[in-house]
Amino acid sequence: MSISDNTVVQFHYTLREGETLIETSAGSDPLAYLHGAGNVIPGLEKAMEGRSAGDEFEVTVAPEDAYGQRHEDRTQQMPIKHLQGAKRWKPGMIATVQTDQGMRQVTIIKAGLKHATVDLNHPLSGKELTFSVQIVDTRDATDDEIAHGHAHGIGGHHH
Repeated sequence: MSISDNTVVQFHYTLREGETLIETSAGSDPLAYLHGAGNVIPGLEKAMEGRSAGDEFEVTVAPEDAYGQRHEDRTQQMPIKHLQGAKRWKPGMIATVQTDQGMRQVTIIKAGLKHATVDLNHPLSGKELTFSVQIVDTRDATDDEIAHGHAHGIGGHHH
């Protein structure tokens, strides 16, 4: 079955910026997402459209179709206690913060005793990203998955 809206897709990927490896799903469960629900970046979702289980491909995605352009003025001071992911913070480290829109990643610019200055841009914003993708499986989404807007089960969302 070819990938279209309301298809659950399981896939393995390797993500690079230029020659630099950023992350890979190799050695773990494939990632699962609900096609058409905005669960993966737009450029990758577009490249998945019409493909089938067993397909392997590579796609390079421009910043506007990935995590957007960088905005140099997006910095903020926040209490250290709101930063998740480490006990001690140093410039360049990535922290996770709970926001009104859910969890998001920020980059530490400067860390003091009680407050840190953080870069609110996504760590991959402004970057051209290359995905090597292997589609493992495709299936029709269940009514629950469509209602919830994401895939359930292995590689997907667990309630």
